[in-house]
Amino acid sequence: MQMRSFFIIVFLGAGFAGLAQDIFTTPIDSSYREDQFYIGFTYNVLVDRPDNVNQTGFSGGLNLGFIRDVPFNNKRTLGIGVGLGLSVNTYVQNLFIGEEAQNETTIFRALDRDIITFDTNRFSTYLIEVPFHFRWRSSNIEKYKFWRIYTGLQLGYIYHFSSYFNQSNNTVRQTDVPELERFRLGTSFSFGFNAVNFQVYYALNDLFDAEIDGEQIGLQPIKVGLIFYLL
Repeated sequence: MQMRSFFIIVFLGAGFAGLAQDIFTTPIDSSYREDQFYIGFTYNVLVDRPDNVNQTGFSGGLNLGFIRDVPFNNKRTLGIGVGLGLSVNTYVQNLFIGEEAQNETTIFRALDRDIITFDTNRFSTYLIEVPFHFRWRSSNIEKYKFWRIYTGLQLGYIYHFSSYFNQSNNTVRQTDVPELERFRLGTSFSFGFNAVNFQVYYALNDLFDAEIDGEQIGLQPIKVGLIFYLL
Protein backbone atom coordinates (compact mmCIF):
# COMPACT_ATOMS: atom_id res chain seq x y z
CA MET A 1 0.00 0.00 0.00
CA GLN A 2 2.86 2.42 0.70
CA MET A 3 4.27 1.97 -2.80
CA ARG A 4 0.80 2.39 -4.32
CA SER A 5 0.23 5.62 -2.41
CA PHE A 6 3.66 6.91 -3.43
CA PHE A 7 2.96 6.41 -7.13
CA ILE A 8 -0.46 8.02 -6.90
CA ILE A 9 1.00 11.08 -5.15
CA VAL A 10 3.88 11.42 -7.66
CA PHE A 11 1.74 11.00 -10.79
CA LEU A 12 -1.21 13.14 -9.77
CA GLY A 13 0.74 15.66 -7.72
CA ALA A 14 3.16 16.50 -10.52
CA GLY A 15 0.32 17.27 -12.86
CA PHE A 16 -1.63 19.37 -10.39
CA ALA A 17 1.49 21.43 -9.66
CA GLY A 18 1.45 22.63 -13.25
CA LEU A 19 -2.31 22.98 -13.42
CA ALA A 20 -2.51 25.16 -10.31
CA GLN A 21 -0.66 28.06 -11.95
CA ASP A 22 -3.62 29.67 -13.73
CA ILE A 23 -6.66 27.40 -13.57
CA PHE A 24 -10.03 29.08 -14.15
CA THR A 25 -8.50 32.57 -14.29
CA THR A 26 -10.02 33.88 -17.53
CA PRO A 27 -12.84 33.05 -19.98
CA ILE A 28 -12.30 30.22 -22.45
CA ASP A 29 -11.10 30.97 -25.97
CA SER A 30 -12.39 28.20 -28.25
CA SER A 31 -10.02 28.86 -31.14
CA TYR A 32 -7.24 26.41 -30.19
CA ARG A 33 -7.24 22.79 -29.08
CA GLU A 34 -4.68 19.99 -28.96
CA ASP A 35 -6.46 16.89 -30.21
CA GLN A 36 -3.76 14.27 -30.63
CA PHE A 37 -2.97 10.80 -31.85
CA TYR A 38 -0.45 8.94 -29.72
CA ILE A 39 1.73 5.87 -29.95
CA GLY A 40 3.93 4.54 -27.15
CA PHE A 41 6.39 1.77 -26.39
CA THR A 42 7.02 0.45 -22.88
CA TYR A 43 9.13 -1.88 -20.80
CA ASN A 44 6.79 -3.79 -18.47
CA VAL A 45 7.56 -4.82 -14.90
CA LEU A 46 5.36 -6.93 -12.61
CA VAL A 47 5.37 -5.97 -8.92
CA ASP A 48 3.50 -7.42 -5.94
CA ARG A 49 4.67 -10.89 -7.00
CA PRO A 50 4.82 -14.06 -4.91
CA ASP A 51 8.36 -14.84 -3.75
CA ASN A 52 8.83 -17.68 -6.26
CA VAL A 53 7.45 -15.82 -9.31
CA ASN A 54 10.01 -13.88 -11.34
CA GLN A 55 10.31 -12.19 -14.70
CA THR A 56 12.76 -14.09 -16.86
CA GLY A 57 13.11 -12.01 -20.01
CA PHE A 58 12.22 -8.79 -21.80
CA SER A 59 8.57 -7.78 -21.41
CA GLY A 60 7.28 -5.04 -23.66
CA GLY A 61 4.15 -3.19 -24.66
CA LEU A 62 2.58 -1.01 -27.33
CA ASN A 63 -0.17 1.55 -26.79
CA LEU A 64 -1.85 3.80 -29.36
CA GLY A 65 -5.01 5.85 -29.72
CA PHE A 66 -6.57 9.31 -29.91
CA ILE A 67 -7.17 11.96 -27.22
CA ARG A 68 -9.78 14.72 -27.39
CA ASP A 69 -8.50 17.96 -25.84
CA VAL A 70 -10.75 20.21 -23.71
CA PRO A 71 -8.89 23.41 -22.70
CA PHE A 72 -10.36 25.54 -19.93
CA ASN A 73 -8.23 28.69 -19.68
CA ASN A 74 -7.71 31.59 -22.07
CA LYS A 75 -4.02 30.79 -22.68
CA ARG A 76 -4.98 27.22 -23.64
CA THR A 77 -2.18 25.91 -21.45
CA LEU A 78 -4.51 23.92 -19.17
CA GLY A 79 -6.99 21.30 -20.13
CA ILE A 80 -8.49 17.86 -19.80
CA GLY A 81 -7.85 15.06 -22.24
CA VAL A 82 -10.23 12.12 -22.75
CA GLY A 83 -9.28 9.42 -25.20
CA LEU A 84 -9.77 5.96 -26.59
CA GLY A 85 -6.98 3.56 -27.42
CA LEU A 86 -5.60 0.04 -27.63
CA SER A 87 -2.77 -1.58 -25.71
CA VAL A 88 -0.88 -4.85 -26.18
CA ASN A 89 1.45 -6.11 -23.44
CA THR A 90 3.59 -9.21 -23.06
CA TYR A 91 5.06 -10.50 -19.78
CA VAL A 92 7.82 -13.11 -19.84
CA GLN A 93 7.98 -14.85 -16.47
CA ASN A 94 7.88 -18.25 -14.76
CA LEU A 95 4.19 -18.40 -13.75
CA PHE A 96 2.66 -21.35 -15.60
CA ILE A 97 -1.06 -20.97 -16.38
CA GLY A 98 -2.88 -24.12 -17.46
CA GLU A 99 -6.10 -26.02 -16.95
CA GLU A 100 -7.08 -29.32 -15.39
CA ALA A 101 -8.82 -31.41 -18.03
CA GLN A 102 -11.32 -33.11 -15.69
CA ASN A 103 -12.94 -30.13 -13.96
CA GLU A 104 -11.63 -27.27 -16.14
CA THR A 105 -10.14 -25.37 -13.20
CA THR A 106 -7.18 -23.08 -13.75
CA ILE A 107 -3.71 -24.23 -12.73
CA PHE A 108 -1.21 -21.65 -11.48
CA ARG A 109 2.30 -22.91 -10.81
CA ALA A 110 5.69 -21.24 -10.37
CA LEU A 111 8.22 -23.01 -12.60
CA ASP A 112 11.65 -23.81 -11.23
CA ARG A 113 14.20 -24.03 -14.06
CA ASP A 114 16.39 -26.28 -11.91
CA ILE A 115 13.60 -28.86 -12.05
CA ILE A 116 11.61 -28.08 -15.22
CA THR A 117 13.28 -27.25 -18.53
CA PHE A 118 11.23 -25.04 -20.86
CA ASP A 119 11.87 -22.73 -23.77
CA THR A 120 9.12 -20.13 -23.40
CA ASN A 121 6.61 -19.07 -20.78
CA ARG A 122 4.69 -15.82 -21.17
CA PHE A 123 1.26 -14.26 -21.15
CA SER A 124 -0.13 -11.36 -23.14
CA THR A 125 -2.96 -8.91 -22.56
CA TYR A 126 -4.93 -6.99 -25.19
CA LEU A 127 -6.84 -3.98 -23.87
CA ILE A 128 -9.23 -1.23 -24.79
CA GLU A 129 -8.18 1.84 -22.81
CA VAL A 130 -9.78 5.16 -21.87
CA PRO A 131 -7.21 7.73 -20.65
CA PHE A 132 -8.45 10.68 -18.59
CA HIS A 133 -5.71 13.29 -18.15
CA PHE A 134 -5.20 16.68 -16.59
CA ARG A 135 -2.93 18.52 -19.03
CA TRP A 136 -0.45 21.38 -18.79
CA ARG A 137 1.58 22.55 -21.79
CA SER A 138 3.53 25.64 -22.81
CA SER A 139 1.97 25.77 -26.28
CA ASN A 140 -0.24 28.24 -28.10
CA ILE A 141 -1.82 28.47 -31.53
CA GLU A 142 1.51 29.57 -33.08
CA LYS A 143 3.90 27.46 -30.99
CA TYR A 144 4.14 23.81 -31.98
CA LYS A 145 7.23 22.78 -30.00
CA PHE A 146 6.54 22.95 -26.29
CA TRP A 147 6.87 21.33 -22.88
CA ARG A 148 4.03 19.23 -21.51
CA ILE A 149 2.93 17.40 -18.37
CA TYR A 150 -0.04 15.04 -18.59
CA THR A 151 -1.23 13.04 -15.58
CA GLY A 152 -4.37 11.25 -14.49
CA LEU A 153 -6.21 7.94 -14.55
CA GLN A 154 -6.39 5.23 -17.16
CA LEU A 155 -9.32 2.83 -17.40
CA GLY A 156 -9.00 -0.41 -19.32
CA TYR A 157 -10.64 -3.68 -20.21
CA ILE A 158 -8.76 -6.84 -21.23
CA TYR A 159 -10.77 -8.12 -24.19
CA HIS A 160 -8.31 -10.93 -24.95
CA PHE A 161 -5.80 -12.84 -22.82
CA SER A 162 -3.33 -15.48 -23.93
CA SER A 163 -0.74 -17.51 -22.04
CA TYR A 164 1.84 -19.65 -23.84
CA PHE A 165 4.12 -22.35 -22.48
CA ASN A 166 6.52 -24.32 -24.66
CA GLN A 167 9.01 -27.07 -23.96
CA SER A 168 10.26 -30.04 -25.97
CA ASN A 169 7.23 -31.98 -27.30
CA ASN A 170 4.79 -30.00 -25.15
CA THR A 171 2.90 -26.75 -25.80
CA VAL A 172 0.18 -25.28 -23.61
CA ARG A 173 -2.00 -22.32 -24.61
CA GLN A 174 -4.62 -20.81 -22.31
CA THR A 175 -7.08 -18.03 -23.11
CA ASP A 176 -9.99 -18.61 -20.72
CA VAL A 177 -8.86 -17.67 -17.19
CA PRO A 178 -11.81 -16.82 -14.87
CA GLU A 179 -9.39 -15.52 -12.22
CA LEU A 180 -8.20 -12.75 -14.55
CA GLU A 181 -9.22 -9.22 -13.49
CA ARG A 182 -10.29 -7.90 -16.88
CA PHE A 183 -11.27 -4.41 -15.73
CA ARG A 184 -8.13 -2.35 -15.19
CA LEU A 185 -7.47 0.90 -13.34
CA GLY A 186 -4.16 2.71 -13.19
CA THR A 187 -2.42 6.06 -12.93
CA SER A 188 -0.49 7.50 -15.84
CA PHE A 189 2.07 10.26 -16.14
CA SER A 190 3.93 11.64 -19.14
CA PHE A 191 6.19 14.59 -19.67
CA GLY A 192 8.54 15.82 -22.35
CA PHE A 193 9.25 18.31 -25.11
CA ASN A 194 7.68 18.37 -28.57
CA ALA A 195 6.61 14.94 -29.87
CA VAL A 196 8.91 12.74 -27.75
CA ASN A 197 7.84 12.15 -24.15
CA PHE A 198 8.58 9.88 -21.22
CA GLN A 199 5.62 7.86 -19.89
CA VAL A 200 4.89 5.82 -16.75
CA TYR A 201 1.84 3.72 -15.92
CA TYR A 202 1.15 2.10 -12.55
CA ALA A 203 -1.71 -0.39 -12.14
CA LEU A 204 -3.90 0.04 -9.07
CA ASN A 205 -5.45 -3.44 -9.12
CA ASP A 206 -4.05 -6.96 -9.43
CA LEU A 207 -4.09 -8.98 -12.64
CA PHE A 208 -5.29 -12.19 -10.97
CA ASP A 209 -7.61 -13.03 -8.10
CA ALA A 210 -5.99 -16.36 -7.24
CA GLU A 211 -3.43 -17.99 -4.94
CA ILE A 212 -0.30 -20.03 -5.42
CA ASP A 213 1.02 -22.09 -2.52
CA GLY A 214 -1.32 -20.18 -0.20
CA GLU A 215 -0.03 -16.76 -1.32
CA GLN A 216 -2.01 -14.25 -3.35
CA ILE A 217 -0.68 -14.10 -6.91
CA GLY A 218 -1.41 -10.42 -7.33
CA LEU A 219 0.85 -9.05 -10.09
CA GLN A 220 0.54 -5.33 -10.75
CA PRO A 221 2.09 -3.98 -13.95
CA ILE A 222 4.34 -0.93 -14.05
CA LYS A 223 5.04 0.28 -17.59
CA VAL A 224 7.86 2.70 -18.39
CA GLY A 225 8.79 3.98 -21.83
CA LEU A 226 8.36 6.61 -24.54
CA ILE A 227 5.18 8.06 -25.98
CA PHE A 228 4.87 10.16 -29.13
CA TYR A 229 2.05 12.71 -29.46
CA LEU A 230 1.14 13.59 -33.03
CA LEU A 231 -1.22 16.46 -33.92
